[in-house]
Amino acid sequence: MMERSLHLRALTLVAAALLGLWSFFPIYWMIASSFRPERDLFAEPTLIPKTIDWKFGSYRNLLELTDYPVQFANSVQVALAVVVITLLISVVIAYVVTRYRIPGKTVIIGSMLYAYMFPPLLLAIPLLSIFARLGMADHLISVVLAHCTLSIPLGVWMLWGFFKAMPFDLEEAAMVDGCSRAGAFFRMVLPLSAPGIITVAIFSFLLSWTDYVFSFVLVNSDANKTLPVGLASILGTFDARWGELMAGATLIALPLFVMFMFLSRYFIKGLAAGAMKG
Repeated sequence: MMERSLHLRALTLVAAALLGLWSFFPIYWMIASSFRPERDLFAEPTLIPKTIDWKFGSYRNLLELTDYPVQFANSVQVALAVVVITLLISVVIAYVVTRYRIPGKTVIIGSMLYAYMFPPLLLAIPLLSIFARLGMADHLISVVLAHCTLSIPLGVWMLWGFFKAMPFDLEEAAMVDGCSRAGAFFRMVLPLSAPGIITVAIFSFLLSWTDYVFSFVLVNSDANKTLPVGLASILGTFDARWGELMAGATLIALPLFVMFMFLSRYFIKGLAAGAMKG
């Protein structure tokens, strides 16, 4: 029995290691290719780069010869705006539907996830028509609002589980001690919901930072392009600047690496708690 258990553990570890290698290999290839000299990119591929471009030619060409810095600034503005708007609205909605009697609130919360049943392109085209009529086409605000159509329902759904599972006795105890309803919310509910709020913030940032479809449909001018759309435009019809593409993709992934490095424990805790409480 013990030998069978050891074999099962060994197989699980091998399967987990293979899955990790399979998932990490494209990321490794992207980073390694960004440091290869241009002549090596079109030579016979090797797992480990034969030579490293210590002058960082691909990165310098990307930053000096393209609009990548402007697109980076656009993506930062859009992603931060989406995170702030999503947190403000989803926290309020989730708290209200769990603490006040609202007819049909379960149906309302459940219907919010219907937006995820449709491909983003089916949502982006009607949104383009609406924003064009409002005079907001080809503007970063339209991209922010489009991203919020997906991030807010997910945020409400996740925080609803947190607030629903949190006993109201804690807020009542705070109010007995002299706190107002709002004071009890800010002093008791929000700190205890930190893992869920951070998880929603990470999801919102990821959704906005990596989005291609909404930005491609809603933005036309080069000055308002975000990183994924701007990076795709480097892939020309007659040539492929693979070094610049890999360097740009590495720089896009860099904030995500940093974010998960410092916030992964909150992210895992929030996902686990949300799954159990939801």
